[in-house]
Amino acid sequence: KIQARCRGRAHVPVLLEEAVQALLVPGPDKLYVDCTFGRGGHSRLILSRLSPSGRLKAFDVDLPAVQVGHDLAREDPRFEILARPFGDLAEAIHDRVAGVLLDSGVSTAQLEEHTRGFSFKSKKDGPLDLRMNQAAGVPAAAWLQTVTASELAWVLHTCGHSLDDITAERVADRKSTRLNSSHRPL
Repeated sequence: KIQARCRGRAHVPVLLEEAVQALLVPGPDKLYVDCTFGRGGHSRLILSRLSPSGRLKAFDVDLPAVQVGHDLAREDPRFEILARPFGDLAEAIHDRVAGVLLDSGVSTAQLEEHTRGFSFKSKKDGPLDLRMNQAAGVPAAAWLQTVTASELAWVLHTCGHSLDDITAERVADRKSTRLNSSHRPL
């Protein structure tokens, strides 16, 4: 149900036209890679500009995004979705690549989906997950059960550059008093 709803969402990439124009400078008959498929905004525009012999391969680990990619691959034989991290590019693609696009942002669909646990502003409660690929690794709630308060403080200080002090304090307080499995209390 959630995947079907996400498939229909339109995410508009920033600088779409400019990024694709710069990517395709080598020409429309080459192989290109979209390292962060997302909902396919860049990929669809790239495909519209490729010749019949041009090809596009895309990476993503977000399961709803991969499903959108499979749908696109059925529509256009020049396209292939690779359900793996873009860090596997050298291992996964052996043909000569003319250009690589990497849009490392997070899509609105991911932020707004309360079951992902990415947003503190969601009106609905959901699990404290925070994974792009919900089939790999452990949810944030499970990880929190394995770390000490001082380890958590280090991670928040080192990696939580966008967390304000109040939010960081709330997270640390929850760790020291009681763990929650949802993002609402944060």
